[in-house]
Amino acid sequence: MKALQLTKIKQPLVFTEVSDPKPSSKQVIVHLKAAALNHRDLWIQQGQYAGIHVPIVLGSDGAGILEGEKVIINPSLHWYKQSPFPPKSFKILGLPDAGTFAQQVAVPSKNIFPMPAHLSFEEAAALPLAGITAYRVLFSRCRTKKKDRVLISGIGGGVALMACQLAIAHGNEVWVTSSSKAKIKKAVELGAKGGFLYTEKDWYKKASERVGGGFDAIIDSAAGDGFGDLVKLANSGARIGIYGGTRGKINGVIPQIVFWKQISILGSTMGSGQEFAKMLQLVNQHKIVPVVDSVNDLPQGNLAFRKMASGKQFGKIVLKM
Repeated sequence: MKALQLTKIKQPLVFTEVSDPKPSSKQVIVHLKAAALNHRDLWIQQGQYAGIHVPIVLGSDGAGILEGEKVIINPSLHWYKQSPFPPKSFKILGLPDAGTFAQQVAVPSKNIFPMPAHLSFEEAAALPLAGITAYRVLFSRCRTKKKDRVLISGIGGGVALMACQLAIAHGNEVWVTSSSKAKIKKAVELGAKGGFLYTEKDWYKKASERVGGGFDAIIDSAAGDGFGDLVKLANSGARIGIYGGTRGKINGVIPQIVFWKQISILGSTMGSGQEFAKMLQLVNQHKIVPVVDSVNDLPQGNLAFRKMASGKQFGKIVLKM
């Protein structure tokens, strides 16, 4: 079969012929129609991830055909029951096991779900990793209730956008941050109440004035020096969910704000099979359509990687087979 394979760190991926996957007794073969990139794939390519081995077919997100039925793949392997943290056997599709940037992939049968009927293959491929990550941080970790005002940082990435869409569907008042006015405008078109440029001086003060207070749930993937501004925007009893650290170590947090306001800072990553099913239920109920930035044919996968590296995307970058 044809696949997009990483053969050397910090080098372009190679579109080549590889052996067809051989499933175990607990696995099935999905004939893929579309896959989507995540920052994880870029970090692996750049050598900024643990346990890298080459050659490897990357890719965690995928949708395709299994025995004549349209299916979507849960990339969270060996984590089936909802729990406070994943089991030791947990791993993510696409490393160490071969992933979805190929015509076929072998996955455990427990990780196969019916594809939402209102989505195309390209839209469905944009859903899995972003959807399960957003669902868990919003609802399992931050326990977001309908009356909560929600702030989502760094709108434009796949998880942030999916968190925005899920929270809006849930009935929350949702606000976003970005360094781009254009991305904030697009988020408002999706249903967000408004947004703030975190690049502006004292932006958090303007945000507090505009919303008339603070936020009950804050969803962040950046951390870094700006995390302290999010803490300042938290209401008493607020939950701050963090699922990434693209801006590095957290500095500048005033601990007195955290303990006097009884703020909870909660780490989150991926999710269980039960949470994946709940996420799909919400997507089907509200006919949520993941935001797709662009679609490339599999042989042009390196164009997709360059787009992700640029940080200019709004939504998921998809590969079609």
